[in-house]
Formats: sequence, C-alpha cells, structure tokens
Amino acid sequence: MTNELTHIDPEGKARMVDVGEKGITERWAVARGEVLMRPDTLAAIRGGLTKKGDLLNVARIAGILAAKKTSDLIPLCHPLNLDLIEVEVWIDEALPGVQIQSKVRTSGKTGVEMEALTAVSVAALTVYDMVKAVEKTMRIQNIRLVEKHGGRSGDIRNE
Repeated sequence: MTNELTHIDPEGKARMVDVGEKGITERWAVARGEVLMRPDTLAAIRGGLTKKGDLLNVARIAGILAAKKTSDLIPLCHPLNLDLIEVEVWIDEALPGVQIQSKVRTSGKTGVEMEALTAVSVAALTVYDMVKAVEKTMRIQNIRLVEKHGGRSGDIRNE
C-alpha cells in the first residue's frame, strides 16, 4: 500500500489513474452493508406486504445493475468488463433488518472494489425506497469492503 493519493496529480487536481502499464490479472472484491429497521417493518417485508413487489429480488437486481454502471456514477472509475456480479440480500432478524453482500470479479488492469461497494449501496437504497412508506427511520449502515484479491496491492481481508 502507498500513502500517495493516486487520483490527485502533482498540482492537486483530480485525475483518472493511468492503468495502461498494469498487467491483466484476475481481481475480485466482496462488500457488505445493512439496512437497519424496526421489527414491524421487517415483518412487513417477511410477509410480502411491500406494495412495490418482491423487495429482496428487486434490491438484488438493482445491485447487479449498479455494479455494471459504476463508472457512470463515480467520476474517476474506469469502465470495466465484469466477469461476475453476485448480490445477495437477506433478512436478518438479529439486526433487525436486511443484510446485503456483493462479490464482483474481472480480469483486468484495475480492481473492482468500487463496483462491489456500489452494488451494496444501491441495493441498500433500493430496500429503503421500497419500504419508506412503512418506515422513514431506517438506517443504511456499515457499507464496507470485506476483502479484495489481485492487483499490485495484493490481497486484503478486513473481516
């Protein structure tokens, strides 16, 4: 790891990192996050009472779509050909709320951490959107990179 901010040039201006000299390697990342809510809101989800449809499946599809669109949303991200996007969304009674996990993989010159994090973020926002009529006090929290593999910086496990 370096202490250098790679997206800032010597004059302090934002820049896209030049990955042209990097080798193509397999890279993958896992991210997680949560949507915390009241137990009665979770019961409405579990009972299928949300008016906008199958919440867990819609959030999962939204996360997949978001990973594919990351470079359109984050200004300095490189557009990537993604080999795999997996998004899991499940009810967690202990929170209470919904847990979200994404795994993204590519063979390329730059990593997929932002794609994994974007997938979780948009899936969480989709959960909020679909349930906000029932509860506006939900909390999207703890969105984080769990692990990444490949690339110059090597493997990282945060959990």
